[in-house]
Amino acid sequence: MKSGRLIALVVVVALVSFLLWSTLSAQKVRCNACVAFQGQRNCASASAASRAEAAKSAQATACGPVARGMDESIACSNRPPVSMTCSTDR
Repeated sequence: MKSGRLIALVVVVALVSFLLWSTLSAQKVRCNACVAFQGQRNCASASAASRAEAAKSAQATACGPVARGMDESIACSNRPPVSMTCSTDR
């Protein structure tokens, strides 16, 4: 392998590693949400920087498979979840 390609490979790996680290280090809270909508039930988890963001994202993700279309997705997201548990990553 030529030295130019090796240097380029090292730079690309370093950049990808930095982007992955910076994305994952910002996610401090993880929430698991279960929703019941139109006779169906689904659970999902999400992580984010704050509890509010993680809870909202987990609920929206849980609503995805049980809601059809944007109207139902909004209606499902506006209902309180059946269960919600959140934990802080340390």
